[in-house]
Amino acid sequence: MVALLSACSRLTVFPLEGLTVAYTTRSSDSRGLGDVAIVGVVEPDSATGDHMWRLAASMYTNPPPSQAQARWILTQCTRARTVRAPTYRDLPDAKWTGDLTREFHLDALFANHTCLRTGRITIE
Repeated sequence: MVALLSACSRLTVFPLEGLTVAYTTRSSDSRGLGDVAIVGVVEPDSATGDHMWRLAASMYTNPPPSQAQARWILTQCTRARTVRAPTYRDLPDAKWTGDLTREFHLDALFANHTCLRTGRITIE
């Protein structure tokens, strides 16, 4: 799955182990529930969404299932949105473009998300 998506929405931008990551939500239908998490690497330019998945895997002693990796990524995003640290930025009306290379469906609702889409995000 490769998708290019452009939008204007709330972005939470935060550092994560040498990466700068942006998180936002979209809705899978007209109800506007924000059930699709979009998480992308902003910096460095050489990093991709796969870097986040490898980082998530490195947090476990045994290779974790993809479900655990997805939940770890989502936990970092919701933590960043909730905690107001000086290095975190909340951009309420950011224009962005996502080059999304992975779509992962969670086996159950987690942090109000049913789907996680990852890749790179460029903030305009």
